[in-house]
Amino acid sequence: MRNETSELIKEKIISILPFFVGLVLFGGALFVLHRELAHYHLADIRRSLAAIPQQRITFAFLLTVASYLVMSGYDILALGIINHPLPYRKVTPASFIGYAFSNNLGLSMLAGASVRYTLYAAWGLRPGEIGKVVVFCTLTLWLGFLSLGGILFLTAPPAIPAGLHLPLASLRLAGLIFLLVVASYLLLCVVRRKPLILFGRTIGLPRPAYLAPQIVIAVLDWTLAGSVLYVLLPTSPSLTFGNFLGIFLLAQLAGLISQVPGGVGIFETTALLLLQPYFPAPAVLGSLVLYRGMYYLLPLLLAATLLGGLGISSRWHRIRGLFQSLDSVASVAAPWLFSLVAFGGGIILLLSGAIPDTSGRLHWLKHILPLAVAEISHFLASLVGAGLLVLARGLQRRLDAAYVLTILLFIAGIVFSLLKGMNYEEAAVLTIMLGAILPCHRYFYRKAALLSEPFTAGWTIAIGLVFSATLWLIFFSYKHVEYSQTLWWQFAFNDNAPRSLRAMVGAIMVVGFFFLARLMRPHPPADTREETVDMTRLQKIVSRSARTNANLAFLGDKKILFSRSGDAFLMYRIKGRSWVVMGDPVGPVAEWPELIWRFKEKSDIHGGWPVFYEVSHEHLRYYIDIGLMLFKLGEEARVSLRDFSLQSRAAKGLRYTKRRLEKEGWQFTIIPKTEVAGLMPELRAVSDAWLAAKNTREKGFSMGFFEPDYLARFPIALVTRGDDICAFANVWPGSPGGELSIDLMRYRPEAPQGIMDFLFLHLILWGQEQQFQWFNLGMAPLAGMTDHRLAPLWNRVGAFVFRHGEHFYNFNGLRSYKEKFKPRWEPRYLAAPGRVKLLPILSDVAVIISGGIKGTMGK
Repeated sequence: MRNETSELIKEKIISILPFFVGLVLFGGALFVLHRELAHYHLADIRRSLAAIPQQRITFAFLLTVASYLVMSGYDILALGIINHPLPYRKVTPASFIGYAFSNNLGLSMLAGASVRYTLYAAWGLRPGEIGKVVVFCTLTLWLGFLSLGGILFLTAPPAIPAGLHLPLASLRLAGLIFLLVVASYLLLCVVRRKPLILFGRTIGLPRPAYLAPQIVIAVLDWTLAGSVLYVLLPTSPSLTFGNFLGIFLLAQLAGLISQVPGGVGIFETTALLLLQPYFPAPAVLGSLVLYRGMYYLLPLLLAATLLGGLGISSRWHRIRGLFQSLDSVASVAAPWLFSLVAFGGGIILLLSGAIPDTSGRLHWLKHILPLAVAEISHFLASLVGAGLLVLARGLQRRLDAAYVLTILLFIAGIVFSLLKGMNYEEAAVLTIMLGAILPCHRYFYRKAALLSEPFTAGWTIAIGLVFSATLWLIFFSYKHVEYSQTLWWQFAFNDNAPRSLRAMVGAIMVVGFFFLARLMRPHPPADTREETVDMTRLQKIVSRSARTNANLAFLGDKKILFSRSGDAFLMYRIKGRSWVVMGDPVGPVAEWPELIWRFKEKSDIHGGWPVFYEVSHEHLRYYIDIGLMLFKLGEEARVSLRDFSLQSRAAKGLRYTKRRLEKEGWQFTIIPKTEVAGLMPELRAVSDAWLAAKNTREKGFSMGFFEPDYLARFPIALVTRGDDICAFANVWPGSPGGELSIDLMRYRPEAPQGIMDFLFLHLILWGQEQQFQWFNLGMAPLAGMTDHRLAPLWNRVGAFVFRHGEHFYNFNGLRSYKEKFKPRWEPRYLAAPGRVKLLPILSDVAVIISGGIKGTMGK
């Protein structure tokens, strides 16, 4: 227990460390900015910003559009490599939305992985293929950086100012290393035919024909991104485009390494230090502010507007076709995008409240509105901004209450922006944000309380960064104002400094009260519903389930977690830190997302790992939403009872087996569950004989075991001759007209050959008579996995074991046996945390199914 606790603490420290480093670096960036701008005022930056010609702004906008179009080339190349090309009109929207918020979050490509997964899965790509697309895109991004950076750092290295405190006096060595890495990669792709394995990840190397397009697209992407800032800067005869591009790449690298979302603050400070020999600091900072808005925030706002349009198009079918390609991606992208939008809205209101009004609008506003209205509106606008920062986390967690409150705060923010100083530009941006999120209520379905949601260290530090930047801006804007105690109580239209200080304190109090309420909230009572299961409710839900494996809930070896409405549940076991759910939740699909989230939070509270075993492919996005990865376990065989025919050519062997055993006197019978108890001793004898002959022991969790109370719940299928029972299986009837299956299958060692074929065949025919649609033959582990050289390591190991693992388990034979019934094969997955935790999770799952460590070592 002590080791487990220390491991949890260590894991927590490691997870927080990057955010702490980012906070320290951001604080250092603010200090450097304060030092470099010591002789300048806010008015100098505003003048520099206003001096940028309109033609340059237009040109920068066009370059931004070109840059985002080029980014879609990453995906197009990757889809070509896996031999699954898609039309450009489909790839572009997913690419744009993915990059719009991944650029703002940092670690571009990786943050958009869930967006790509949902969209590409809808277009027929398998999870392994989608993983390869994401890895290839990330690899290409860095290949372009190393190629361009290597050339620039080697030929025209930017001068390193002392303020950066880098250990290198020149970047030429770094440039040489970059080019050596690129050359090694190119050589590897030409020489090596097998995939590369780095840190447990399988990286498929592209064919040589793809190398040139890969480098060209990546270099063009970085060049266009830098060009946007270059045209916004003033002209300098001593700064060539090549020199600038080296500076830009170094600043981008600093932002990426810092772990600060979007590199905000770190990128700007590094660029300011590197560009100071060429331009005054206010000119550089003004251009950087405009660049941040144009290249980062504008695409984010546009992506949110596109999703808002999708929400409208779901109601107006005439324009739905315009957003057809976004429909699959919206559910995954919306929470992240609108979370960032709300967070950005909060930043706008806070920064607006921190800087003085120089437009002169307050001068004529005082003739229309009383001073008290302007003062209160300014104060409340900052409070609204603080509220939006907090609610952004709720949006990311899909909370319905967060959505409603965000709408109200956006409306309030628009009104207060106009009343505090006729800031119609600010009100316009907030209106666009409101219009984007308003039609998207369907993406925020969770009914949990905001105070009960976990607030991660990353979110807490992000809010802290915003308040740090706002405080810095206040001190920078009013450094000419002498501080005194009376400053807090000065009220006048031209007293900007007191107004900003009061607003800032109010915003800090809002966030402080929120976190204090979280700390002081009573600990939720222990959830005992999984301990005292309402069997009547459970039976009602299972009887309506479309999938028969819901009957595993009656085994008694699993805990039950009901949804808040009581109309759905999931069943799970705990082993070590693995909280393993058997299959998908049971009940209406509308109840699943909230139930999955609740289970994740429940496991998080106890330091556990949420794991979902044998989940179907139809609803994988719910598991991706909570941050899990997918690993294929095998394929499940389902026979279509509408299409199955015993008279078909494929069923020739089954017809022969049926006629042979019937001639020998064997009969098939369905015993109703009311009569099963009387047969229990005979069934026990058959079961014990089967276990002894197979030299195995009872399993559990994902399959049934001989337990009289459990078996008495179901009809029993018997194969008899005279009064002797030779074989039996308990029958799982699903919802009327749905699925039929069996669980426990046992037969005597002296049973004739083909006895299980006989049993299966009669059950299928009986299911047709009862008008079921499907007969479930169960899963074939590791089936359907590919050993292609570009396949993930997990798939290739699975394919190898499937073909050559007959000494441990007859994987191939099991699939071949089920194939004779001509089933439809459907993939089943393990949804679990990252790859590092996969081995202990698989070990825990094996112990749970086998009934202990001893069971995992034997049969």
